[in-house]
Amino acid sequence: MTRKSWVLAGAAVLASVTVAGVVVMSNAKKATSAAPEPPASTMNVERRTLSAMVSLAGTLTYQAGPDGSPYSVINQAQGIYTDLPQIGQVISQGQVLYRVDDSPVVLLYGSTPAYRSLSAGATGADVAELNADLVALGYATSAQLSPTSSYFGPATTTAWEKLQADLGETQNGTLTLGQAVFQPSAVRVTTLSAQLGGSTQTGQAVMHGSSTTRQVQVALDTSQQTVVAVGNKVIITLPNNQSTPGVVSSVGTVATCPSGSGSGGSSSNPTPPGADSCSSGSAGSSTTPTITVAVTPSDPAAIGTWDQAPVQVAITTAIAPSALVVPVTALLAQSGGDYAVEVVDPGRTHHLVAVSLGLFDDADGLVQVTGSGLAAGQQVVVPAT
Repeated sequence: MTRKSWVLAGAAVLASVTVAGVVVMSNAKKATSAAPEPPASTMNVERRTLSAMVSLAGTLTYQAGPDGSPYSVINQAQGIYTDLPQIGQVISQGQVLYRVDDSPVVLLYGSTPAYRSLSAGATGADVAELNADLVALGYATSAQLSPTSSYFGPATTTAWEKLQADLGETQNGTLTLGQAVFQPSAVRVTTLSAQLGGSTQTGQAVMHGSSTTRQVQVALDTSQQTVVAVGNKVIITLPNNQSTPGVVSSVGTVATCPSGSGSGGSSSNPTPPGADSCSSGSAGSSTTPTITVAVTPSDPAAIGTWDQAPVQVAITTAIAPSALVVPVTALLAQSGGDYAVEVVDPGRTHHLVAVSLGLFDDADGLVQVTGSGLAAGQQVVVPAT
């Protein structure tokens, strides 16, 4: 974070400091010997680690696609749906997703979707996915079948026939289009688009789902995009007010506008090029475009089984490990937009020290300062409480 952005982060506090500074300077000029001033309230200048934090609302859920959209399970088989999973059910590698005409459609892991039948002699990225799956599932060893091979050879045929046998299918050594669906990971079913007894439609979604990886998603104002970065440490406050650590795992690059339906749904629309605000649908009102920030909990077991639960996240955006720190209320506004602090010497004499501002800790009301002659242990004047 730049010094300029740190100063802006404390602008609201400094506005009140400016007024206080003017009052202090004015009162000092009006002081008379007939009414001696009471002893000033002071606090010590400290040297310590200072952290800047951004506090935001988030949603605790399950990780889906890189853009936050759910996984879509696309059917390629023809027939009648004879078995479908339950909402919330988790299907893993090698397990049956659903059945068509009582024949199983198995889940395999991979990023290339099924688009053709595979048999001996085939090559390609989809074959490499199949080989990796067969080794991972234990139907072949890596010595028998290279998990990185993109060739459908005799070892692939043998391993695939073993999986066909376990599925109760005819062992013909051919992976027919529609017998398997490739997804990046295990699928946690969130919605079903098909109905038992309904006719299949090739190329249509049977269901939507997420991964089983827990994640907090935050809609960050685009104005704060440069503040938050991958790797920032996070404290997640759960619905039961318990806290657990996490880390920023991704920061989106595409700004979106909230859905204009007003229904509170999670859908969003890309921000029009050059737009810095979103129309809310109400006359004369607008909202700020946002980007999606993903936070991965450090201890998934600590966050329970909540889904779509509101949480609060505090993201540490910057750290000053050895900073001179004073209360924000000790700042006195000077002409030209500069700031100073009023230092009380051991002999109880007062003098102003010009300071430059660094990191703000809004939570504790502290600010990093640097100034000639300013040192830890000195006392600075703060408003009496």
